[in-house]
Amino acid sequence: MRKTIGLLVWSIILLISGNTFAQDDNFHIYLCFGQSNMQGATRAEPMDTVPVAGFQMMSPMDCPDLNRKMGEWYPATPPLASCNAGLSPADYFGRTMAKNAEEGVKIGVINVAVGGCKIELYDKDNYQSYVETAPDWMLNWINEYGGNPYGRLVELGKKAQKDGVIKGILLHQGESNTGDTLWPKKVKEVYHNLLKDLDLDPARTPLLAGELLSEDENGACASMNSIINTLPQVIPNAYVVPSDGCQGTPDRLHFSAAGYRKLGKRYADCMLQVLGQEGKDVELVAKGPDNMLQVTVGTENGTPFYSVSYDDKPVVVNAPLGLDTNLGDFTKNLVLKDSLMVNPVSETYSMDKTKKGKVEYEANQAVFSFLKDGLNAFDLIFSIGNNDIAFRYKMYPQNERLSAVVKSEATGFRFPEETKSFLSPMMTPMTGFARTAPSYESGYEVEKPMEENKAREGYVFPGLFRTENGFWILVSETGVHGQYPASHLRNLNKGVYKLDFPNPRQNNGFGSSAAQIGLPGLSPWRTITVGQTLEPIVETTVAFDVVHPLYEPSKQYEYGRGTWSWIIWQDGSMNYDDQVKYIDLAAELGYEFILIDAWWDGRIGYERMEELINYAKGKGVDVFLWYNSNGSWNDAFQTPINKMSTPISRKKEMEWLKEVGVKGIKVDFFGGDKQTTMQLYEDILSDANDFGLMVVFHGATLPRGWERMFPNFVGSEAVLASEMLVFSQDVREKEALYATLHPFIRNTVASMEFGGTVLNKFFNKGNKDGQKRLTSDVFQLATSILYQNPVQFFALTPNNLTDAPEWALDFMKSVPTTWDETVFLDGYPGKYVVLARRHSDDWYIAGVNAQQETLKIELKLSMLDDGEKLKVYKDDKKLMGSVDNMKLKKGKQVSIEIPSRGGILIKNE
Repeated sequence: MRKTIGLLVWSIILLISGNTFAQDDNFHIYLCFGQSNMQGATRAEPMDTVPVAGFQMMSPMDCPDLNRKMGEWYPATPPLASCNAGLSPADYFGRTMAKNAEEGVKIGVINVAVGGCKIELYDKDNYQSYVETAPDWMLNWINEYGGNPYGRLVELGKKAQKDGVIKGILLHQGESNTGDTLWPKKVKEVYHNLLKDLDLDPARTPLLAGELLSEDENGACASMNSIINTLPQVIPNAYVVPSDGCQGTPDRLHFSAAGYRKLGKRYADCMLQVLGQEGKDVELVAKGPDNMLQVTVGTENGTPFYSVSYDDKPVVVNAPLGLDTNLGDFTKNLVLKDSLMVNPVSETYSMDKTKKGKVEYEANQAVFSFLKDGLNAFDLIFSIGNNDIAFRYKMYPQNERLSAVVKSEATGFRFPEETKSFLSPMMTPMTGFARTAPSYESGYEVEKPMEENKAREGYVFPGLFRTENGFWILVSETGVHGQYPASHLRNLNKGVYKLDFPNPRQNNGFGSSAAQIGLPGLSPWRTITVGQTLEPIVETTVAFDVVHPLYEPSKQYEYGRGTWSWIIWQDGSMNYDDQVKYIDLAAELGYEFILIDAWWDGRIGYERMEELINYAKGKGVDVFLWYNSNGSWNDAFQTPINKMSTPISRKKEMEWLKEVGVKGIKVDFFGGDKQTTMQLYEDILSDANDFGLMVVFHGATLPRGWERMFPNFVGSEAVLASEMLVFSQDVREKEALYATLHPFIRNTVASMEFGGTVLNKFFNKGNKDGQKRLTSDVFQLATSILYQNPVQFFALTPNNLTDAPEWALDFMKSVPTTWDETVFLDGYPGKYVVLARRHSDDWYIAGVNAQQETLKIELKLSMLDDGEKLKVYKDDKKLMGSVDNMKLKKGKQVSIEIPSRGGILIKNE
């Protein structure tokens, strides 16, 4: 009986004992190890010392001053590792895990870390040989762990398993192994030993390794991050925690307290995702005023994207978003706030130098807010019209950081499969004439399958696309000036055209390719125009709708037409007598300007130039003068040089220009899209306005909203323009092709100073043989309407007064350069185009044909009145032009024919 009672009592004791030490499945434990950053190398601040409910630490050693004993659990406050350590990522890992834990779950950490150690210290079989070589200061820390940190971690892990469940392992180490390509395999050995010694399931025990202090924080060991990032290739259940944006200390090795907080939260965010507790992906939708154009913005596993549809049909599909900056990588691990601000935008504005005089802009502005590490990463601002979308980033300060470098953007465009492209390749930097490329002087790849877009440097803005289901899409950017570089499209990669910053080789390698901005700061607008027909593409004003003037005009600028000798008579015409002939030509034609091109300073001289300017004034003709922008970024040698490249020389020159009565300047040879070059454009324009000067750019980038932003900007070349008709047989043969592309692509987003309308039969001074013009006279007249620019320098020559058709000269004497309205009538890019433009009460209908066969179409001229008298300029089959008069019949329908490389012009009387 006693024996039975004794056995019963002993069983009860064992049962009670077992219950006392039973493992708690709701106590989640994490092992942490590494070197000084995991140990904690920065003093904790008061905010870090307040315990968080549900977060405990097991002391890895006896710390009498902290009233801690090895192997016991305590409320977790720093230090979590050695007795004299500071704040570590384990602190805010545990705090964040505890705050996000399900009810009843608590978090525990065990942190064993030794400053300065290599990963070899944790090799359980060979650590002793490493310890034998360790310096005395490191031996003191090692000895605090009984001479074997790995052994201590396993010892405490086994003890902790009596209380809870080990859920994962955290590592921060690598500074002392920088450059060691075998580091991932060494970590794998340590990890597998821990799994074996603690009987852990590798599928349920993830390893999280943190990056070292980043390159953007001037981290001394940042190069090791590329090796750390290979760890998941060696350990299937390993994850790398990024350190971008985590601030460092001046020693360039350790994180600041703020850096540890952010890094620790990222460890927790990563672990929560691994455990299936990641934040919910969000999708938000906004529409244009007529509800046809729709934008969806969302995240997928923390990666932002956007889509665009029109009438519920896809236009842009799951395209990437985000920014990679020196303050953090804002392309991943983002949270989209589940709230959307949408406000209507309504504005009426006037533009006297674009394709439309008065614009009524209606759109809905939607603001999508993205967070990272609990801070505003950026707002994505969309302005959604009925056919146009513009979007840009608004970036915010990160803690005390009030400036940022945007190293790259993830921004991209993904179109439906089977989409065809109409794109112009980006030129290779430091190539071409005097190494002045890029200057936006390439041809087009017409209607190519997207997968064939393989230009070495990508493609320039704007780009035109046609989807298989019949949508036309035009993409570009606007609002670029000295606060950001200009961008272009990379080649198609995995179905996406990503935005690309300038090639570092541009401008002789001078200047950064990145964007340097103050915070809060804005990126330029990226634009998307969508149409079921080409009408919205041709008539869009989005490039100007979303920008505003940067300064007030210093005077009322007046636009018009001009002559210039260089285009046909070339360098030899840069003399006083020939310029007099072109001034007389301008006066005879009733033109407002003459452009005097390169070499005038040496071949005419400043003193005689004043005489020439006065002569022109006497003829009622004002003067534009050419300048080389160059200072040091290419080999262009034409003069005047070094006059526009620095503020002092520029203002001195402009003061002289104002004194002698020059009305404008043409500045050439920029050759780049970097922010420093954008600043030069802005500086030239701003300074020129101070002196009442208009500005034309040549050898230049695409204007991006500049017509509205800069009151004295009056056009840019940025196209394979008239000079290449002189120099290249290939361009002469493709003149009609390109003319049917520009109104849909280049010229629809910005003014285009082409310098054309040639009435010579040959592109040379003699006009007898040589570079033969392959298009008709009517074609040439039509381009004066098709190509829009508020100041146009036409390629007419003095001999045209006697050898060109009288009807052609009469037309060119009255042709306007500013427009109140532009209407798309018919066309297809690369085949033909017919546009109508209105100046005051006068309508000009212009068309050209690039196809081999004669174009025969019916046009409805709804802008005109029944019975209205019309003057019609047309070509016969031999491209011989003539003029007829007719009346518009009831129904306003007219039949037109345009032969190959011919044109048509219709003007109301």
